[in-house]
Amino acid sequence: MSGPQTLDQEGSLPKLAIIAGGGDMPFRLAETCRGSGRPYVILGLKGFAGDQISAHPHHWIALGEAGKALDLLKHEGAGELVFCGRVQRPNFADLRVDWTGMKLLPRLAMAGAKGDDALLSFIVREMEGYGYKVVGPNDVLKSLLAPAGVWTDTQPSDQDHLDIKRAIQVVSTLGALDIGQGAVVANGLVLAVEAAEGTDRMLDRVAMLRQAGSSALRSSGVLVKMSKPGQERRIDLPTVGVETIRRMEQAGLSGLAVEAQGALALDQAAMAALADDHGMFILGFERPAS
Repeated sequence: MSGPQTLDQEGSLPKLAIIAGGGDMPFRLAETCRGSGRPYVILGLKGFAGDQISAHPHHWIALGEAGKALDLLKHEGAGELVFCGRVQRPNFADLRVDWTGMKLLPRLAMAGAKGDDALLSFIVREMEGYGYKVVGPNDVLKSLLAPAGVWTDTQPSDQDHLDIKRAIQVVSTLGALDIGQGAVVANGLVLAVEAAEGTDRMLDRVAMLRQAGSSALRSSGVLVKMSKPGQERRIDLPTVGVETIRRMEQAGLSGLAVEAQGALALDQAAMAALADDHGMFILGFERPAS
């Protein structure tokens, strides 16, 4: 199948298709395109993307409608794709698919059995096979990548640094097994690790521990977010935002440490201000050499 043109006739950026799940990221990218004059369209995933996409050029697709998605991409003249927003892994046995999706399903399920990164890498390769260039959200909005250093006036304590080191070890192990991208450690104790439920639900579990009176959670503990070793960086990089800080406060944590240039951070100034308001720090750390 012949691929789309990567540049329009005037040599400007190609039309961007935003494959949108839940959360604010898809709309932030759409606003960036609108503000810069770049042509774009949103393909909103039913059950995940918010109704706000109606304010932008858009179409709705279901997870199993691969053929419809490809037809829409061709009709719209898209040259680049970006996948962003929260999407829950489907149950492949129950997934309703169109004809193209049916042909893809066996290989999709085989990739999914190897883990999330294998599944996402398969999707990227498949779209590239149709001639589309897959880019990361940070390729569209450069400021999304988490910067190095302390973002807040609040500084991490010596114990916080020890907890960060411990959490990095935990997340590195989880990532190598393609399990998760985050962990919470307080006073050397691993309180929670991220799995399929995502960061928000993990923090909710920590908040429940605090409400139950766990002594390890008294105004202590750090959340660490980092990418998996060797993961496909154009899709599913760890993402944090203002809501992350709110849930950390509810969980009684003292701070957040994110991998510099290896995580996406929405509204960094607002995140830092809210963290300072609650006496929490935010730190961007360099990934340790493996």
